[in-house]
Amino acid sequence: MRILLPFSVLFALGLAVSPAQDKEKPDKKDQEEEQEEKSKDVSQERSITLDGKKIDYTVTAAKLQLKTGDGKPRADIFHISYIRTGVDKPQDRPVMFAFNGGPGSSSVWLHLGALGPRLVPTSPDGTKPLAPPHRLIDNPHSILDVADLVFIDPVSTGYSRVEGDAKPSEFHGLTQDIESVGDFIRRWVTENDRWGSPKYLLGESYGGIRAAGLSDHLQSRYGMSLNGVVMLSSLLDFRTLRGADGDGLVNIVYLPAFAAVAHHHGKVKGDLAKLLKDSRDYAHGEYATLLLRGNEVDETTRQKAAIQLSKMTGISTLIWLETDLRLPSSRFRKELLRAEGKVLGRFDARVAWAARSKDSDYASYDPSYAVAYGAFSTAMLDYLSADLGWEEDNPYEILTGKVRPWKWGRENSIVNLTSRISNAMVENPKLKVLVMCGHTDLATPPTGIEHSFRQMLSLPAEQRSNVEFTYYDAGHMFYLNEPDLAKMRKDLVKFLAPTK
Repeated sequence: MRILLPFSVLFALGLAVSPAQDKEKPDKKDQEEEQEEKSKDVSQERSITLDGKKIDYTVTAAKLQLKTGDGKPRADIFHISYIRTGVDKPQDRPVMFAFNGGPGSSSVWLHLGALGPRLVPTSPDGTKPLAPPHRLIDNPHSILDVADLVFIDPVSTGYSRVEGDAKPSEFHGLTQDIESVGDFIRRWVTENDRWGSPKYLLGESYGGIRAAGLSDHLQSRYGMSLNGVVMLSSLLDFRTLRGADGDGLVNIVYLPAFAAVAHHHGKVKGDLAKLLKDSRDYAHGEYATLLLRGNEVDETTRQKAAIQLSKMTGISTLIWLETDLRLPSSRFRKELLRAEGKVLGRFDARVAWAARSKDSDYASYDPSYAVAYGAFSTAMLDYLSADLGWEEDNPYEILTGKVRPWKWGRENSIVNLTSRISNAMVENPKLKVLVMCGHTDLATPPTGIEHSFRQMLSLPAEQRSNVEFTYYDAGHMFYLNEPDLAKMRKDLVKFLAPTK
């Protein structure tokens, strides 16, 4: 969209503009009205067959305006909802609010990759790109038959933008993000008469941080008790991903993931379940002790540990010794298939493409992201415009860096939302949590969030059974792997089933 300067500004700059010329150019108000006209809500009636049954539904693309306390506009939140029609008691239907992470990601990945009734086609295992253009197909694994769905794009992602006198930075932060998305959920629930419905959150990656914060915020701020929270390829404590000198937690977290990836690529043989158990036991036992001892570990013990780590990960003992038994994830991605001239994906280490720089010791790009980005971007824009009829001049921000710098909260502290979701579970004893993990995820390895839930020492023992873990063969977006997508539907249908 062009930005047109007002006549007074042009005059002050000494630019000659005739009244006729000025009249021909729309002013800012005209442009805003034009954009508002283009951005009107659109709804369509559709149907899909799920689990052998025809499901009728309404799909709505819309913007919900957040306001200040005195009624001034703050932001327009773009969202797409899917509401099943023809049911006897709509308020008895669960409603799930879903979002991705980043921070800076739209909800397109969960929307068109896993949950919604339309699906971006991929190769059967999700590791190979298909030839463009990419057009959506029906998703036989959608959960729309058991829950209504609302996909949320936080401010500055998708088509969501600030309004009025608000600034984008007012929304780009841990607390600010939780509060704005919480305000959206409150408003949507109110305007759609769904306070009496079972309510669920599903957050992927950083979306799990958001979901943990929201579980506490919605309850304490608005009295909205949730029925369940789903954390998909998520984390709670950033210490599990960002290690510092003297902190071996990140190395402990990544070891079982290294083992799973090595097994997938045939560098380690044997039963996967046994390998994962052995690597977890070693990581939390002997390996953790070695890391804690630091430079006090003698050479004989170092050599023995390097041999054990090599057997579990397929990485040579020399590399383990070279890295002081602390192999970085990016180095692992480059080393495992170095002899084949390939580099592994970060989001999904099953994906292996040609290395760009053969002499480097570290991965320079993520082929698993390259597999998905173009397909999802093309399919989403085609769906919005050609299929749903949404008109907008702004670009749809699939994954943007415009949210940076992100305000992480208290200065000089590590972000850890473990206590938030633990508090929500203590104050809402019926709150259930489902944690979904991909074995070959090198972005947020499963062991990290496992660690966080083990540290919920204040959570009563009887409520720990409300937390369930489930695992998938693929990586961060494991739902791109068709067998995992089918399993994901079964796990969610079970989780959403009514309980007393």
